This record gives sequence, C-alpha cells and structure tokens, in this order.
Amino acid sequence: MDLTINSNFVIPSSELKWHFSRSSGPGGQSVNKTESRVELMFDINRSSVIGPFHKQRLLERLKKRCINGCLNIVVSEERSQYQNRQLALSRLADLLQEGLKPSPKARKGTKPTRASQKRRINTKKHRGALKQKRQSKPSSDD
Repeated sequence: MDLTINSNFVIPSSELKWHFSRSSGPGGQSVNKTESRVELMFDINRSSVIGPFHKQRLLERLKKRCINGCLNIVVSEERSQYQNRQLALSRLADLLQEGLKPSPKARKGTKPTRASQKRRINTKKHRGALKQKRQSKPSSDD
C-alpha cells in the first residue's frame, strides 16, 4: 500500500521497511504470542520519489529523529498489529508533511517608537522617585 504525503509525493510501499516484534503492555491471553509492536523505517537518502532539495530539507528538519538518514517510527499502543501499522503510516505522513513545509519568513526587526521609549523612561523615573521617597534620611536635628 503506497503512502500519500501530498499531491506531489506518494511513497511506494517498496521503500517502506517493516519490522514486527512482541509488544509490552496489554494483550490478554495472546500477549506472548502475537507480534503487535510495529517499527516502520523509511530511508530518506535512498528514496526515489523525493528530490535532492527536499531530501536535504527533510534531513535537516528531522535530524533528531533520523539515524543515518533513516527515519524510524515505533508504535506499540494498540493490541492489533494492523492498528499499529495504520498509526505508524499516519505518523510518518505527518512527519514528512511537517518536514516538507517551507520555512517561515524571517521576522523583520523594528525599532521602538519614540513615544514608547519616552513612556518607558518616564515609568523608570517615577519608580525611582517613589523609592527615593521611601528611604529614611537622617534628620539634621539629631
């Protein structure tokens, strides 16, 4: 079953590697018999569908989740292998969609307005004057 990321990218099932193992957690009578834990591996570097620019972007943005350019997703939340496979596919699609999004525009730095600078200075002077009043000064009578 091919994985559709968006209208431009459809990952063929031949590029997805599956590994199944026994899962910890709930399972009832068949807990030690069924291999419901799913590990989905997608090698970004060897993908034939993704161009070099998008590969670079994906590797850069998903570098914490990749091992040697291979994206690993492990799911063992459900009792059935089929449900865990569906979860793994949807997580992979979400990760790749996020990784392929264009970068947000850089924020343009601005200067504070003259009025806001004046308000800030006036507030500071007011606070300083209040604190100055609170200080006990020795009187000249003593």
